[in-house]
Amino acid sequence: MNQQTPKLLLYCQHSLGMGHWVRAMTLAKALSTRFEVIFLNGGRVPDHQQPSSKLQMIDLPPLGMGDDHQLYSQDQRYDVPQALALRRTQILDVYARFKPDVVLIELFPFGRKKLAGELLPLLKAARRDKTEQPLVVCSLRDIMVNARKDQSRHDERARWLTDRYFDAVLVHADQRFARLEDSFRPRHPLRTSLHYTGFVAPENIQSSQVTNRRGVLVSAGGGMVGAPLFQAAIRAHRLNWAATQLPMTLVAGPFLPDSDWQDLQAQAAALPGLTLLRSVPALLPLLNKHSMSVSQCGYNTVMDILEAQIPALVVPFVRGQEDEQGQRARTLAKFDLVKVLDPSALGGASLAAEILELEHFFPNPTGLDLSGAATSTRLIANLLDAKAKSATSLVQNQEYAYAC
Repeated sequence: MNQQTPKLLLYCQHSLGMGHWVRAMTLAKALSTRFEVIFLNGGRVPDHQQPSSKLQMIDLPPLGMGDDHQLYSQDQRYDVPQALALRRTQILDVYARFKPDVVLIELFPFGRKKLAGELLPLLKAARRDKTEQPLVVCSLRDIMVNARKDQSRHDERARWLTDRYFDAVLVHADQRFARLEDSFRPRHPLRTSLHYTGFVAPENIQSSQVTNRRGVLVSAGGGMVGAPLFQAAIRAHRLNWAATQLPMTLVAGPFLPDSDWQDLQAQAAALPGLTLLRSVPALLPLLNKHSMSVSQCGYNTVMDILEAQIPALVVPFVRGQEDEQGQRARTLAKFDLVKVLDPSALGGASLAAEILELEHFFPNPTGLDLSGAATSTRLIANLLDAKAKSATSLVQNQEYAYAC
């Protein structure tokens, strides 16, 4: 291992929204206090999201995921096969150039199956490196997609790859809220060490009470699939404003299609008490200026809600068999942390009524463990130290055996 500051190579691919990007960036900033972090970014950088100057950013030819679950290129110079070939070469070149002490891969092999062609060569290179074999770690959110047609086969394949190529798995959740086995059920037990870190929440921002604030903040993460919620929110505001004079701020998100944004602007032009924002650098400061939140139920949005300790109504995004947000919403509701509106019941009138009810909701103050970024940093550092000591001990034993 390097004697100086250890190097950590972090791979992140965000495809539909910006949730994976935000969580990985929060992790990377915390990790930079102990490691030299090289951040491999596989998607387009969201507007207003500036990487920390402490990170070495390397942008791969960006790929996204369409509604048909197929990859598409976000760079007009390349089609998907060309982008994948360039990415595979670039990833291996970066690994060879930096010789990282730690390789941290977000989600794979529990997801990102379509990117196995670029990640398996990286994992194989790390395992072939006999002189300074790096610590290889998987970074996972709280809930996995578990409604695939071939779910059992998928889980077993992920388990096999994890046991073969990874030294540890970090699950960024509070164990009281979610455990890996709740949404991951391979035929054989996972042998790789498993660690729960707590949730990865925004760093260095103090939570604040909002009882002296008034107003509804409506958001949908990156906004790519937020149009139905925003349309309903505008109709709800039109219904509630005359009776309550309750102001509303709507944050569209950088990935909301321009046509939807223009439509929202046209509808909001004549409505008093409604403010539209295209995008913001961070949601938490705005949450601290409002008394209620209405949103979808992505990982990072939930972290902001829990940090702000704000009464929140979530309308989980559900697409086909993907119900990750629905599972998260239902569990949060069991902890009395949020109120939930089923997306099938979303409409202007139903949302208006729920917003009025939300004024009388007080979230459970006990909360959940939100120290995931700091805990992950400490865990990886400890795992790296243990790996180095184990390697040193093995060499000493081999030398002793040879001497005898």
